[in-house]
Amino acid sequence: MAAFGHTFPFYAGPKPTFPTDTTLAVIVAIFLTSLVTFIIILPGIRGKMRLFWMLRVVTSLFIGAVILAVNFSSEWSVGQVSTNTSYKAFSSQWISANVGLQIGLGGVNITLTGTPVQQLNETIDYNEEFTWRLGENYAEEYANALEKGLPDPVLYLAEKFTPHSPCGLHGQYRLAGHYTSAMLWVAFLCWLLANVMLSMPVLVYGGHMLLATGLFQLLGLLFFSTATSLTPPCPLRLGAATLHTHRGPAYWITLTTAISYVSSGVSCPPPRAS
Repeated sequence: MAAFGHTFPFYAGPKPTFPTDTTLAVIVAIFLTSLVTFIIILPGIRGKMRLFWMLRVVTSLFIGAVILAVNFSSEWSVGQVSTNTSYKAFSSQWISANVGLQIGLGGVNITLTGTPVQQLNETIDYNEEFTWRLGENYAEEYANALEKGLPDPVLYLAEKFTPHSPCGLHGQYRLAGHYTSAMLWVAFLCWLLANVMLSMPVLVYGGHMLLATGLFQLLGLLFFSTATSLTPPCPLRLGAATLHTHRGPAYWITLTTAISYVSSGVSCPPPRAS
C-alpha cells in the first residue's frame, strides 16, 4: 500500500540500465556498417587512389558520425563531485558518494554512485535522465521521480532544472539545446551534400559545402555558449561540497571537427579556367 497519498518515499533500488547509450550505439553501428561496406568494395579501386579514397571515406564518415552523436550526447556540460550527503527522504542516514551531472541538448543525466557502492544494505548506483526535448514534459518526469522516491541528491539536482526553479536553468539550457540542435541538423545536411558534390569533377562546390558544414557547427556552438551564459551560475550544493559544471567532451569534439571542416573548405582548390 502506498504511503503519503500514493507517494513512495523509499525507492526500491536503481532500475537496470543498458550498459551504453542506445542512441549512440545505433549511430556507431550505422556508420561502421557503411565503413565495412566501403572496405568490401575497396579492392576494386586501383593504384594510389585506393589509399586516397580510404582516407577520404573514413574521415568523412567519422565527421558525420560525430555530428549526429553530439546532437544526442548528454555531455555538453559536465560536472562531478565526491561528497557526504543525505540519502532518502524521511531518513537521517547519510552516504558517501560520487555525484555526476551531464547536461545535453535535450535534457540532463544525473548519476549517483556510492563509495563504496554497497552501503546501508543496498546498492547505491543510480543513473537517471530527465528530458526537455519537443514532446517531452520535464516537470512530469520530475514529478514521477518524486513519486518513486529517488535519492535526495538526484532529486535536488533535477529540481534545479525544473521550469519553475528560481535558478532559470531549464529555460536557459532548453533554449540553448533547441537552437544548437537545429544548427547541427543543418550541418548534417550540408555534410551529406558535401559528400555528393565531392564525387563530382569540380571539387569547389564540395568545398563550399564543407565550409558550410563547419560554419553551422560553429554557429551551434555560439548559440550554446551565448544561451548558457544568460544568467549567473546557480550554486549546486551537495552536503558540504559544491558541484561545478564545465564544457564537456561533446562541445570540444564539435569545435575540433568544425575547425577541421572550415579549414578543408577554405583550402579546396577553385575550378581551373578553360
